[in-house]
Amino acid sequence: MSLSQRLQPTGRLDRRDLIGALAAALLVNLIGASGVVFTDPNSQWFQSLTLPWFYPPPWAFGVVWTLLFTLIGVAAYLVYRQGIGRRPVRIALGLFGLQLLVNVAWSPAFFALQDPPLALGVIALLWLLIVATVRAFDRVDRRAALLLVPYLAWVSFAAVLNYTIWQLN
Repeated sequence: MSLSQRLQPTGRLDRRDLIGALAAALLVNLIGASGVVFTDPNSQWFQSLTLPWFYPPPWAFGVVWTLLFTLIGVAAYLVYRQGIGRRPVRIALGLFGLQLLVNVAWSPAFFALQDPPLALGVIALLWLLIVATVRAFDRVDRRAALLLVPYLAWVSFAAVLNYTIWQLN
């Protein structure tokens, strides 16, 4: 039996798993929201920027990020429940933590430092870390990896937004 077969999902989720997944989703949302203290779309600097025609309405960011942080929190829980003592699980969760930290670093780079090129570098690193996390999660639980795909798609879109804002300004 291969390592990936041994680490496949262990069946249905029970009530304890539901509580664990909800707790993980809440924790990831709290960590993700910590970047909001640096985010001020009403600042004079941000208001002076030329935004691309495809820039979403401001309310969309809160809705999308809440949904994405919930999905990736559940994904992290699915990996965690496979056993933190297993090396593939520790690697996957380590990458997860690192990408979450880099995610939070984007807001200060863009809004506090008002530096779109630096923020683009942060988002490029984030994108690479998400890809690595998807691969690591896939080695542990395919469902967890799939839950990260919308996150990767949104960060890809955010990178295009970041780049376009830099180019327009």
